[in-house]
Amino acid sequence: MGASVTTGLQMAAARPCIPACQRLLGSRASVPSYARVLSTQTGFASCKKSASAGPFVSLNQRRFAVRAMSQSGAQGLPIDLRGKRAFIAGVADDNGYGWAIAKSLAAAGAEILVGTWVPALNIFETSLRRGKFDESTKLPDGSLMEITKVYPLDAVFDSPEDVPDDVKANKRYAGSSNWTVKEVAETVKNDFGTIDILVHSLANGPEVKNSLLETSRKGYLAAVSASSYSFISLLQHFLPIMNPGGATISLTYIASERTIPGYGGGMSSAKAALESDTRVLAYEAGRKGKIRVNTISAGPLGSRAAKAIGFIEKMIEYSYVNAPLQKELLADEVGNTAAFLASPLASAITGSTIYVDNGLNTMGLALDSPTLST
Repeated sequence: MGASVTTGLQMAAARPCIPACQRLLGSRASVPSYARVLSTQTGFASCKKSASAGPFVSLNQRRFAVRAMSQSGAQGLPIDLRGKRAFIAGVADDNGYGWAIAKSLAAAGAEILVGTWVPALNIFETSLRRGKFDESTKLPDGSLMEITKVYPLDAVFDSPEDVPDDVKANKRYAGSSNWTVKEVAETVKNDFGTIDILVHSLANGPEVKNSLLETSRKGYLAAVSASSYSFISLLQHFLPIMNPGGATISLTYIASERTIPGYGGGMSSAKAALESDTRVLAYEAGRKGKIRVNTISAGPLGSRAAKAIGFIEKMIEYSYVNAPLQKELLADEVGNTAAFLASPLASAITGSTIYVDNGLNTMGLALDSPTLST
């Protein structure tokens, strides 16, 4: 870390100041080649005067610029999360975005902890033990992703006092304990002390197939509770054990800002709330704990959870036909974006909604609309 800070200071000290007239005329010939290298790396410094005596770079700084450039060419710009620990809430199988994010973080060197919805915990852990996920745990280097620990989690409940009697008596929760958000955060603290990365991959709308006009108050509030407030609760309870400089990532959907008929039950409202909360929490968590908060607006994926809306295959086809990039959207592409956002390479990015949808969010016209062929 110390080396990277020193590097930044050296590059800033060597940043050339180019006269405005020279920039406008595009006269690069008068600028020494090593200065052009530095300007490419860092950008030009602003000048108080329109005229300048021109850039001055010492011999040592010049050598540094060449060395930095050669090292970059040899080693690339890797995402390095070695020594970091991530908690991913909402992993219950091997084909959703939560799993893909876990894999990308692991490939970058992070230690992986996951929180799994209590009723799905037994099946998930059994599948892991029996090797049913071995093929999908393969990382780019051929090794298998290791999940250090799986925690039972139901993020709808903040503390044991919030759990109603019917849930306590539910057979699907039998045998599990300490699964409210507060208890999971405390258990992770006792087990590992701290984390660096918090991922929210949770969403549920019991009335998702209902139009908004047909959604009950109970169904609407349930969607918001499970899909957006759960992120606030997770950050509220995990923030005290997150190392400064850490990052949180959640998953949203374009229905937060565009009308997607059929994506009902209050889910569009829940995603809009999640994106708004991302901006507010970026300020609060940034000031309080130096934690970055971002959300990824991912395109449609045929995961088991997404199939609950009933027309996910049509949404995937629609995206393929109408998006600027006509290709299948891969879960790994969302996972890799999450790894970038969690890394020092994104150290100045917070409060942002990052679109990973082959560009579909930019379109204002459906190219496959029948009206265009008439």
